[in-house]
Amino acid sequence: MNRRIRLLGAVLLVCFGVLFLQLNNYQVLQASSLQNNSRQPRSPVNLYLLPRGDILSADSSVLAYSKPTRDGYGQQRYYPPGTANMFAGITGYYSAAVDAATGIESEYDNYLAQHETAVDSLGQLFTQHKVVSDIKLTVSVVLQQDAQNALLQAEATFHSTTGSVVALDPQTGAILAMYGNPTFDPNQLVVHSYKKVNANAAAIQKLPGCQAGASPLNNGPVSCTFLPGSSFKVIDTAGIFDHKPPMALHYWPPVSSIGPLPDSTQHLRNYGGEVCGGNLPEILYRSCDTAYAEVGMDLGAQALHDEAASFGFNSRPPIDLPNPPSYREVAWSNFPSIQSLLPGGTLGTPGLAYSAIGQENVTATALQMAMVAGAIGNNGVMMTPHLLDHVISNDGVVTTTYKPHAWRRSTSAKTAAEVRKLMLGVTQNPAGTANGVFSGSYQVAAKTGTAETTQCSTNNWLIAFAPAGPGQTPTVAVAAVVPTTTFGCAGTTETTGARVAGPVVATVLQDALAQQAAQQAAGQATKR
Repeated sequence: MNRRIRLLGAVLLVCFGVLFLQLNNYQVLQASSLQNNSRQPRSPVNLYLLPRGDILSADSSVLAYSKPTRDGYGQQRYYPPGTANMFAGITGYYSAAVDAATGIESEYDNYLAQHETAVDSLGQLFTQHKVVSDIKLTVSVVLQQDAQNALLQAEATFHSTTGSVVALDPQTGAILAMYGNPTFDPNQLVVHSYKKVNANAAAIQKLPGCQAGASPLNNGPVSCTFLPGSSFKVIDTAGIFDHKPPMALHYWPPVSSIGPLPDSTQHLRNYGGEVCGGNLPEILYRSCDTAYAEVGMDLGAQALHDEAASFGFNSRPPIDLPNPPSYREVAWSNFPSIQSLLPGGTLGTPGLAYSAIGQENVTATALQMAMVAGAIGNNGVMMTPHLLDHVISNDGVVTTTYKPHAWRRSTSAKTAAEVRKLMLGVTQNPAGTANGVFSGSYQVAAKTGTAETTQCSTNNWLIAFAPAGPGQTPTVAVAAVVPTTTFGCAGTTETTGARVAGPVVATVLQDALAQQAAQQAAGQATKR
């Protein structure tokens, strides 16, 4: 009998030990991950009665904060007037009246909402308290303001209302600026009245979206897709080196058009009917459509499709913004795509030729094309784009810092180096389509794009990265798209990527580089 009692006691002691270890595992080791788990049960109603953390810009301006109210909701979310519209596509909004959150407000709700402090020791099991955390972004108010001003100026000049611009660090994926039109005032959607929120949302929805059926509440740089035009030739060029290297030595005779294209009566003409051709460097810096149409047909549907996919087409870029639709907003209505090229597709060879020059069925967002430029500038590695820099605890301590990581290897370092040299010709050769766009002591690698959507309308692109001189490490990549509608028929001013989007990219690129230089100088001074 005593032996059985001792055995039972030993078993109970082991069970107690296992239980003790598991409790400590959950309460100490896994506390942080469990409290931030998206499946953690929460009370949507109570959360709106509680304090909420601030959203801060990279230069420490408050972009979103909460204030106590006496209307029964407990807390009112506010977005400062000076930055509300400018950052609406990034911060999103947090609305108690309709129980909805978008943008950063939704993506990092587990930090911003009131939560228990993480347990780092057994002693803290009895001293936990509820806190909120602040979110600091990678985007500065200064550079975002520059991006907004440059885009608005271009839109006013060329009768556009739906442009986008994105700047990022190709080495880390950090978003430095992200702005698009149309935008909105998030304060209109956080008032503590269901009726007013719905009325305001209905008024916003009447504004023109970036394309038919698109909501003005969308984050344009992330979800508004446009024909990329000749900016897509960067991918064609990488495809030459990756799939058919002997083509890099080919010579394309100068012509104004080619055709009829196989299996059709179509003729493909150069922009403006110009005559162009030559070797690979020349057809890129002159952006020769006829030559690149032949490049696409020679590469073949499979190779062109695979090259585009390696640069992120047919995938949603993994930026830290919420994917599911929220209140009256489709956060991801579109994403970069290239379709119907493979066997069994409907486009055939003529479609392949037009796809190679960024038309037909190819679509891209400003974010995607900034990532394409960044991948070439980062030795073929496409970094995961991100807006979070770090999380700050209730007592001002940095608790979480974003760790940059690659999304995919788009191409080899060797191919990226070859394409980078060719993109320098776009800005440095006197006949380059972006010659004269950039000023300053730094060298810029770039590619223009002008996609004709109708007889009078174009999507005007420029993508670029710098510094891009020999031995230099690019630290800024920028893409801008400014669609123009009917302007080409209304006047004699030519609409091209360099003319329309060029000043936007040049301004943002130059200011981003200047900002980085100032930060580096300040850091060095601090070390001294």
